[in-house]
Amino acid sequence: MAIDPWFPIAIVCSLAGYGSYLAGLRRQLVQPNRASWLIWTAATAVEAATYAAVNPAALQGWVFALSTLACLLVTIGIWRRSVWSAPSRGEVACTAACLAALLVWIVSRNAFWAHMLVVAAVPVSFWPTWQSVMEDRTRERSPAWGLWTIGDLATLLVATRNGDQHAGEYVYILVELLCHASVWFMVGLATINPLRSLGFRDGRFYVLDAYAPTANLFAVGETHLGKAVYAAQGFAEGDEIIRFTGRRFRADRVPSLMRGSSDRFVQVTPEHYMGPSGRIDDLINHSCSPNAGLRFGGTSVVLVATRDIAPGEEIAWDYSTTLAESNWHMICQCRSPECRRVIGNFSTLSPERQEWFRARNLVAPYLRRKDEIAPLRDRAA
Repeated sequence: MAIDPWFPIAIVCSLAGYGSYLAGLRRQLVQPNRASWLIWTAATAVEAATYAAVNPAALQGWVFALSTLACLLVTIGIWRRSVWSAPSRGEVACTAACLAALLVWIVSRNAFWAHMLVVAAVPVSFWPTWQSVMEDRTRERSPAWGLWTIGDLATLLVATRNGDQHAGEYVYILVELLCHASVWFMVGLATINPLRSLGFRDGRFYVLDAYAPTANLFAVGETHLGKAVYAAQGFAEGDEIIRFTGRRFRADRVPSLMRGSSDRFVQVTPEHYMGPSGRIDDLINHSCSPNAGLRFGGTSVVLVATRDIAPGEEIAWDYSTTLAESNWHMICQCRSPECRRVIGNFSTLSPERQEWFRARNLVAPYLRRKDEIAPLRDRAA
């Protein structure tokens, strides 16, 4: 029997998606939702069993079988890294639908109703993931979603070209395709190729997601260093520019590959770093002559203007003002007249410069002098 050319594409995309997702999980670059993955594992198991029974010779049955195994591996990995929390009503409902589908299949071997129950469970099971991504899209910022979408499309083409599948099978594949595509759009189409930007550069066209401006306060442009953030409207000295957000990592778990010139991790305590948020704050560059600085308050990290910033001016801050790590350094190419050539930790700044930042409360709390910490706490109280 001739193999449909779309079949290997479906297999490769599906496996590549799971491989990249498992790699991101191992490096703690993604924060998957436990309930969603538990339900997806059950749903793909039902689909694999019913599909193999109805179409024993169909090649795409292997896609479902491999997906079930991969879902199980991800779910095991998630549960090893998490603590128990009570499921929501939606999670309970779609878990019940998957269990009902299993019972229908085991008791009556009715593939159609098993398909329909799984079809109902799948979009509901995506709801926890959609909520998580809406709160912080970096939690699911992985190339896997794009690869799964392409793999689903290839699987749908394989099923359509064979022409002997039941309606329930088509519906399941289509629903899964739409759900995967929805997450891919939410986290950014860039995740299929996260190192490039949208538009023409150096004679080539690159595809990446657009960082949407917040209330038209910012514009994203290009400099000799790559992407940069510019003020779309003016800021006065002391104005809050943007809040930095992102998942916090222990220092020993910051992925080693993220260090260096492409580092988007910000030290927020002696033992913790804030990871990339996937938002515009990730793109704000360093300058040895900054017009902004980070101000810490409780758990918040806010970028404030250190002087008036005119519309069209690039926004930048000094990376050294948060760094306590002694062995970190980065070659600086900010091209400002005061460029230090090498960016190091806070202690590498001149004593005068350190005092300038401290006087304006623009250093991390653990970099302040001990005699400053008590008055700051008193003011906060």
